[in-house]
Amino acid sequence: MGIAPSRPAARQLVSHKHITVNGDVVNVPSCQLKPGDMIGIKDKDKENKSITEPMRGKNQKFNWLDWNEAEMRGTFITYPERESVPENIKEQLIVELYSK
Repeated sequence: MGIAPSRPAARQLVSHKHITVNGDVVNVPSCQLKPGDMIGIKDKDKENKSITEPMRGKNQKFNWLDWNEAEMRGTFITYPERESVPENIKEQLIVELYSK
């Protein structure tokens, strides 16, 4: 959703309990979301400039995510199709690694 500048930074925000899912604080970066889940920043962290400044105007627009910058809250709409994910992931290399 563009809350953090990178994946490691996003994991750290979740691990340090700055992120909520459906109003509940989460601290597990691998938390599985369901369509319709609301992701946001804890209320007390909305004034924390070290969290909010890096995300101003940098929210990526994906068709499976909806972000409201004014409320600092977003919705997970649906699971993305493989073609919609911009990451350069080579699934065959992963399969080969785990098949050893």
